[in-house]
Order: sequence, then C-alpha cells, then structure tokens
Amino acid sequence: MTHERGDGYGAVAKGLHWLVVALLVAQFALAWTMPDIQRGTKPEGLIAWHLAVGTTILAIAVIRIAWGLTYPIPLLTEGVPPWQRLAARATHVLLNLLLIALPLMGWANASARGWSVRLFGVMPLPALTAVDSPLGRAMGDIHVTTTWILLGVAGLHVAAALYHHFLRRDGVLRRMLP
Repeated sequence: MTHERGDGYGAVAKGLHWLVVALLVAQFALAWTMPDIQRGTKPEGLIAWHLAVGTTILAIAVIRIAWGLTYPIPLLTEGVPPWQRLAARATHVLLNLLLIALPLMGWANASARGWSVRLFGVMPLPALTAVDSPLGRAMGDIHVTTTWILLGVAGLHVAAALYHHFLRRDGVLRRMLP
C-alpha cells in the first residue's frame, strides 16, 4: 500500500521512518569515527561522507514531514493518559525539528569553512553562510551539542515504543513495523 491506512502507518511512512533510522545510525557512526575537525581540515573521506549523509537526512526528513502532513495518523488514545499523548506529540515534533535543524547547522558550519556541500553527495548546494562567518562557525559547536539532544529524544522515543509494546501491549509499536 502506498498511502496510509486508518489504523496505522502505510508502506511509505514506514519506509521513510526506517530509512531515517538507518541514515542516523550511519551518520552517528561516521561522526564518531571521523577525524576531529580543525582549522584547515579538508572535507575528505569520512568528513565528506558525513556531509553527504547529513544532506540526505535533511532531504528525507523534509519528504517525511510533508508525507505526514498529507497522511496524518491519529495517536492511539484509548486508555492513554493525556500527559502521555502530549508527550508523544511533543517528542515527534521535536524529533522532526532536530532532523531539520541539525543538518542545517552542519551545512552552515561547512559553508563557514568554505566547504562545498552536496545533496546526496552529488548535487552542489549554495552556501548558507559566508566563509569565516562567526555565525557559521558557532553552528559547528551548537551542532555537536544538539546531537546529544537528538540522541536523548530518540532514546525517549524508543523507550516509549518499547513501553507500549511490552507493558501496555497496545499495538503502538506494531503499527510502525514492516
């Protein structure tokens, strides 16, 4: 099925979700294994891959958000306290914001370093900041710090899915499994 069903997520939403998960795993592996970035560092090897995966995450996140707005899925509300529904909605919104903000911060920092940023590692993108821009330079540090926030929110998301699956046994997790 290419669009959403009333009781759960369709193939496109599931595919986009798990594609983002796979890209994030790859991105974190790249980030933790690539060399430290200093003045004069060239965007080669793992750093180039990190930039390519970041722009891919940005593109897929935009598509995923657009898809979700077109085919919204209501949260399961039966027996779920209002605070949990609010927490679920807030977590999803925050995850989506972070999936957009983090690549943009990295892109701005790369631009400030004079690096070329390419969508999917192929199509050149315009610089977001001028070379040596103080804002672009600051985005690098903010990017690193915000990454830890993404990890925390993603961990909360996974913990909630496991809570629903193993403790509540309400089918929330099964709606997103292939």
